[in-house]
Amino acid sequence: MPKIITFGEIMMRLNPEGYRRIVQADRFETSYAGGEANVAVSLVQYGMDTAFVSKVPAHEIGQAAVNALRRYGVDTAYMLRGGPRLGTYYVEKGASQRPSKVIYDRAGSSIALAKSAEFDWPTIFNGADWFHFTGITPALSETLPVICLEAVQAAKSAGLTVSCDLNYRNKLWSREEARTVMETLMPYVDICIANEEDAADVFGIHAENTDVDSGKLSHEGYISVARQLSERFKCRAVAITLRGSISASENNWAAMLYNGKQAFFSQQYRVHIVDRVGGGDSFGGALIYALLSQYDNQKAIDFAAAASCLKHSIEQDFNLVSVAEVESLATGNTSGRVQR
Repeated sequence: MPKIITFGEIMMRLNPEGYRRIVQADRFETSYAGGEANVAVSLVQYGMDTAFVSKVPAHEIGQAAVNALRRYGVDTAYMLRGGPRLGTYYVEKGASQRPSKVIYDRAGSSIALAKSAEFDWPTIFNGADWFHFTGITPALSETLPVICLEAVQAAKSAGLTVSCDLNYRNKLWSREEARTVMETLMPYVDICIANEEDAADVFGIHAENTDVDSGKLSHEGYISVARQLSERFKCRAVAITLRGSISASENNWAAMLYNGKQAFFSQQYRVHIVDRVGGGDSFGGALIYALLSQYDNQKAIDFAAAASCLKHSIEQDFNLVSVAEVESLATGNTSGRVQR
């Protein structure tokens, strides 16, 4: 069985009940998640051996985060203990024309203050096949770009496939900072995952004839973005999600996989959103599974898009679906009828 390593921050997620606004809340629901942690949980649902690497404080809140991953079968053996705090984020779920909002409280977290010497990457990568990280992780502190660079260099030396979801967050760093750092990391990346905003914000690569706010998407524009990313960084493949925002409650959702020569598009889904946070991570996890399972390009992007479509129907960040459920949707069972 292939083994996947993911590296990043896990945080406590706090959200009001239902669709209440934060200013209305007198209590918050608690869960634990983070970009790479979400990918790890997706992969274990598909039967993959997956470990998550991070650092959490050595107290009960840190342990709760570890337990949240262990509950679903993620290997937490490489999670370090120490540092002052676990990062948190608040999610206010949008509805209709009111957008969702995320507020971060993660400065000075344990992983942000981690040191390079704490991570024994040759040991971590021993026996592994794949390494995944996102553009969020190097944005967390001045030391994490160096740690991420050491990780991808060690991964390539050990013969692993490396994937990266660009995931630009303007609340964490500027476009200029992101471009400087990601240009040093991307030459080690085999599989790049992005959307049109990430490519534009980080590398100045724009999808022509596309307006995500109005739901206008151009296939040719996305192929151009993928081609430019592929040629610039010599990626083996580039995957791009195509979200057409109709409202906070309704989106069109599809995806594209570009293999350096040809683009493959999934079908488009009309999604009624229960919780969209973690949607991109569910796409990344499913794509990794599909590629490790030797799916052909069309089947791989169909699987990844279907998995992410299903995630939008699930509360909180983790995509708790099986291979059979994803394949059922990917092969055309879209009715949502009760299964008895």
